[in-house]
Amino acid sequence: MISKYLTKKFYISSTIVFFIFFLDRISKSYVINLDKLNYSSELYKSKFLNINLIWNEGIAFGLLSFDQGNLYNLISLLIAIIIVIVFFMIIKNNNIKRYPLLMIFGGAVGNLYDRITFKAVPDFIDFHIGEFHWFIFNVADIFISVGVIFMIFFELIGNSNTDHETV
Repeated sequence: MISKYLTKKFYISSTIVFFIFFLDRISKSYVINLDKLNYSSELYKSKFLNINLIWNEGIAFGLLSFDQGNLYNLISLLIAIIIVIVFFMIIKNNNIKRYPLLMIFGGAVGNLYDRITFKAVPDFIDFHIGEFHWFIFNVADIFISVGVIFMIFFELIGNSNTDHETV
């Protein structure tokens, strides 16, 4: 029965999710350790990019940050439910939309891991032009954002062009 699910598609999908999660963990661990060694959250500074460790207790890009534990737990539970929904969407998709969903899933699992482990998500990539700073984000956020952009793109070009079965 279980061998029915252990297909080539399963291994490819699992590898993609594991790669995203691993890349996210490595980058966050590196920045957290660098922060501890430097005793400073400002790790790198250039004309367009800063590496500054911040602990995001809110949702995407620091939105809805707060100090209330119950609300934090409720949002974490909501994120976990959304991750389960995305997981079932991945299972149901046999077309190219599967790959952006895998990117979203891998990034979301990485950030949920941090929410559970650290009670906050470490964000550290700070792009800026002059005094204008974009939201500070991490590697998982990059995969989530790119996955969402591809999902929007596939919806805009129509389902007829993405209905071909993929491996």
